[in-house]
Amino acid sequence: MNIVIAIDSFKGSLSSMEAGEAIGEGIKRVNPQERITICPLADGGEGTVEALAHGMKGTLLSIQVTGPLGKPVICTYGIMEHTKTAIIEMSGAAGITLVPDNKKNPLYTTTYGVGEVIKDAITRGCRRFIIGIGGSATNDGGAGMLQALGYELLDYDGKEIPFGAIGLSKLKTISDRNVIPQLKECSFFVACDVTNPLCGELGCSAIYGPQKGATPERIQNMDKWLEEYALLSKKSYPKADPAQPGTGAAGGMGFAFLTFTNAVLESGIKIVLEETRLEEKVRDADLVITGEGRLDGQTAMGKAPIGVAKLAKQYGKTVIAFAGSVTRDARECNQYGIDAYFPILRTITTLEEAMESENAKRNLSDTAEQVYRLYRKGTEE
Repeated sequence: MNIVIAIDSFKGSLSSMEAGEAIGEGIKRVNPQERITICPLADGGEGTVEALAHGMKGTLLSIQVTGPLGKPVICTYGIMEHTKTAIIEMSGAAGITLVPDNKKNPLYTTTYGVGEVIKDAITRGCRRFIIGIGGSATNDGGAGMLQALGYELLDYDGKEIPFGAIGLSKLKTISDRNVIPQLKECSFFVACDVTNPLCGELGCSAIYGPQKGATPERIQNMDKWLEEYALLSKKSYPKADPAQPGTGAAGGMGFAFLTFTNAVLESGIKIVLEETRLEEKVRDADLVITGEGRLDGQTAMGKAPIGVAKLAKQYGKTVIAFAGSVTRDARECNQYGIDAYFPILRTITTLEEAMESENAKRNLSDTAEQVYRLYRKGTEE
């Protein structure tokens, strides 16, 4: 039997590939001869770099860049040499998890480090980029990233504006005369699953500002500065459209990518499924297995396992899902292509014990073994 496993990471416990290997081990106990293909799975957020790099025989690199608070951080990104593709998670250089609660303030957090990662990848020959922009700590409209790439964002005195959203309040001129020349050769596939515009009631300042430390007054100011930034951009860059869905993603990073680079915003799971060529593998499968750490009603709204299930159903395949835990509203997943799902916990336990890597692997393998015994018996009758 030909079995394809494409399961998302169990965050804080197992990577996508580790989870897939654990399931494969359980299946092999039933029949060592089964053909098993494990594909990396992610939705463009946390774990995408690791999943794609390991699953597609890429290389992981760790470099020092400017963090969201302006201090050095280590950011890991992936390179797939055969396609000269860099895989980057914005959160590795400008993520909210890099900022202590008592220092959250989008007036001063910067995306400069994201530009430094892109620049490093360009120097290594990359011209194609997959970038996840979830989990940002910033609201600077991507200004920091642009500065790192050589764009000049200048104030009334012709000096570079400071880091953070506060810098946009001083912005007078945008120039690309010193942009690194290779940037025009690059294409960016930006994993973006939100549709917020740049400004207004649904814009990045109003919707995401509070979780980044913005007060009502800061939100009002940042929204005004972003609007002025967009108007200034439009004068020299006709693509600038702050009303376009997704421009408000990651504090305006969506706007920066669409306006100043050769970029498209796409669903994260769509990008990953295409990169891993999962459709080719699913087409010839007898059984497709997916899942994630927690299956719930949010899963049914388009998260990675549903992307796999929808693809599998195009070819009439049976889809089974495993999860660390499931909620009552996870039954919605049955309406979107998952034929049956199974939680892997096998005894009363604490959350810490359940998430311990070896315990999670064992629980996943043991559950997969028993489910596959039943599935195989059903196919033989």
